Amino acid sequence: MVGHGSFKAAVVQAAAAGFDLDRGLEKVGGLAEQARAGGAELAVFPEAFLPGYPRGVTFGTVLGDRTREGREHFRRYFDASVEVPGPAVDQLAAIAAATTLHLVIGVVERDGGTLYCTVLFFSPDGYLGKHRKLMPTAAERLVWGFGDGSTMPVFQTPLGRLGAVICWENYMPLLRTAMYAKGIQIYCAPTADSRETWLSTMRHVALEGRCFVLSCNQVTRRSDFPEDIPNVLAQEPDDLLSTGGSCIIGPLGEILAGPARDGEEILFADIDLDEIARGKFDFDVTGHYARPDVFRLIVDEASKPSVSPAP
Repeated sequence: MVGHGSFKAAVVQAAAAGFDLDRGLEKVGGLAEQARAGGAELAVFPEAFLPGYPRGVTFGTVLGDRTREGREHFRRYFDASVEVPGPAVDQLAAIAAATTLHLVIGVVERDGGTLYCTVLFFSPDGYLGKHRKLMPTAAERLVWGFGDGSTMPVFQTPLGRLGAVICWENYMPLLRTAMYAKGIQIYCAPTADSRETWLSTMRHVALEGRCFVLSCNQVTRRSDFPEDIPNVLAQEPDDLLSTGGSCIIGPLGEILAGPARDGEEILFADIDLDEIARGKFDFDVTGHYARPDVFRLIVDEASKPSVSPAP
């Protein structure tokens, strides 16, 4: 469980190819090559990078009504989403292999008739697994379903113990506690939150969990999405919808890289896993600083399908 050694990590702050999976995969390949050329062994991409976080798109919905046009916009988003397993996963695995990267990337996953906000994990040897966002935020619930406890992995990799918590899941203290208890060392936080306050959240998580936090967001303009799909937050092609704010934080809350605010950028930082043990000397939130005689967390990691065969 204990990881030692150091490596270079990258967070890839970039614009998605909105509603266009093929173009998005091509972009991932090029950006992964850039990250590897910079010396990275791990590259983290933003939330819903494939096929984009649809900020400002209403899908024709108000309380009590959905329009025909909005249903068609959803159909296009649905068709651009990622099946797991499927051809897009195979292509991402090939990118990880070709660049010898560990790859963590936010996708919109299609399963049956439902979409999920998901993070996929890859090593140079192939696909590792996924985490589905437990709690879509606000209007995200119009287009994304809810994950369950069966996809909250922390993977033991040659780089260390790797996991992900998506966007405002990071405001769920019990979810964070579950990840700390799994011994997470490389805490990836793909997000769509570009507010100034996000940095303080990431610093708190790193300091609380005594782990490295790698947060990655998109830089998004109106032109990154189809011109014929209305956007209520932006009208001109260069209007900004998301300003980024990606960062890398060390186990004592120190900023190692970022926050990036000047457009597309790949941030790099050296990750020394020995810093985690040094940090836990005086604070281990689920170890010597816990009080299980007073507080205990029960986590149900069973899958919760809507239909199951009778026992």
